[in-house]
Amino acid sequence: MAQAASRTGRLFMLMDALRSYRRPVTAARLAEDLSVSVRTIYRDVQTLIELGAPLEGEAGLGYVLRSGFFLPPLMFNEDELEALVLGARWVQRQGDAGLTQAAANALSKIATASPADLRDSMANMGLWAASWQQEPVHHLALGPIREAIRRQHKLSINYSDEHGSATERLIWPVALAFFEGKRLLIGWCELRSGFRHFRCDRIALLTVTRQRYPQHRNVLLQTWRRENQFAEEQ
Repeated sequence: MAQAASRTGRLFMLMDALRSYRRPVTAARLAEDLSVSVRTIYRDVQTLIELGAPLEGEAGLGYVLRSGFFLPPLMFNEDELEALVLGARWVQRQGDAGLTQAAANALSKIATASPADLRDSMANMGLWAASWQQEPVHHLALGPIREAIRRQHKLSINYSDEHGSATERLIWPVALAFFEGKRLLIGWCELRSGFRHFRCDRIALLTVTRQRYPQHRNVLLQTWRRENQFAEEQ
């Protein structure tokens, strides 16, 4: 059963890899992307074809996935498509490897799930998330923070304030704000018995405790919004 599940997962990964290419891609390149053998790619491609996947191409030349497989047709007007592409491109610039790859995967899925293949028009769209200020992005691993927010787990951090004073904090993370070149972690601080904002570039050490904090995150977030006079997001 585990082997079957593993192969099913690999087939989905192969579909995602095929979606990310606008031109025929060789089995060798797919094998490199998925860290499997070329022979495995040939076998999995044949399995997908037998399952009805709209794959075109052949061994030695490359494969391309026609649009519209697995997801229902999606319709976007020009403004909606530009908003999606611009937002994803901004996310890709934020220095979080997980979100960068997720944004690229999401655009690939959107492009090939539409009745018309949108990969060329999305690639050539004239909207870019650029900045004239080349601020260095702090490369603290944000994946564990995002996971702790989702799971409502406490975080233990070593933090330095603007004066360089270091403290150890146990916090309940509720949100992560992205500014141009800056990341801000919002959480309830047990040391200060209140909400505090922590710049990620000042966190020297971070540990996920796997211990759930006692209040629900949505309740904490609503309280933080009221205290800081932020309207609820629609």
